[in-house]
Amino acid sequence: MVFEWNAAAHADEAEGEPERRAFTRPELEVFFDHADAEVLRVRGKGRKGWLPAFRDATLFKTTYAYGLRRNETRMLDLTDFGRNPQGREFGEYGTLLVRHGKAKKGSPPKRRSVLTVWHWTPGTVEEWISEVRPGMRHMAGPALWPSERGPRVGVQRLDSRFASYRDALGLDPALEFHSLRRSYITHLIEDGHDPLFVQQQVGHDHASTTAIYTCVSSDFRTRSLRRVLDATIEAALRPGRTS
Repeated sequence: MVFEWNAAAHADEAEGEPERRAFTRPELEVFFDHADAEVLRVRGKGRKGWLPAFRDATLFKTTYAYGLRRNETRMLDLTDFGRNPQGREFGEYGTLLVRHGKAKKGSPPKRRSVLTVWHWTPGTVEEWISEVRPGMRHMAGPALWPSERGPRVGVQRLDSRFASYRDALGLDPALEFHSLRRSYITHLIEDGHDPLFVQQQVGHDHASTTAIYTCVSSDFRTRSLRRVLDATIEAALRPGRTS
């Protein structure tokens, strides 16, 4: 719960305006499909710009796949992926070390390890690293996302690419880059993951902060209510129950 003594810390960590929101699942699918289509469109015209377009499409998916903040994503290196003994099916991409998490004032960047949860993630990242990234001009450096102009993609580029895709699709202007992180939190909760697990995955100090980020759909709320009501009715009708 949020009280006067902890509200200030939570407000500082919220990193977004209240009107910002998560993607719905259909919106997210449309956004990712559009990013992939842009790669094919640019490549079909024989332009080298398909490489950064591919980078950005993979970067957006990776941001969502691990619930990352913008700078956490931007600062990833090739060596930040590792194995998870409890998730062998993910191979070399079972965990992600976030070295540049949001720092508290006067403190160094906060580090955390994020576990891979979706089976499509390793293949998405591996394709970028093995097949596409080697074609980038600055591929010799450690950065996972090199730029065509420098060793690491810039913040302005991420924001402008995200906004151009969103606007091209006519999506809600309330959706921003950080909405990918909000979506990760929301969708994990909707899928039944333990709230404490989700809190640890995204690096929140307080459960109430994670709750602020959760934008569950009306369909999820309806299904949740239906489960509770059905369980209540079943218990009431159970043989041997007395009123």
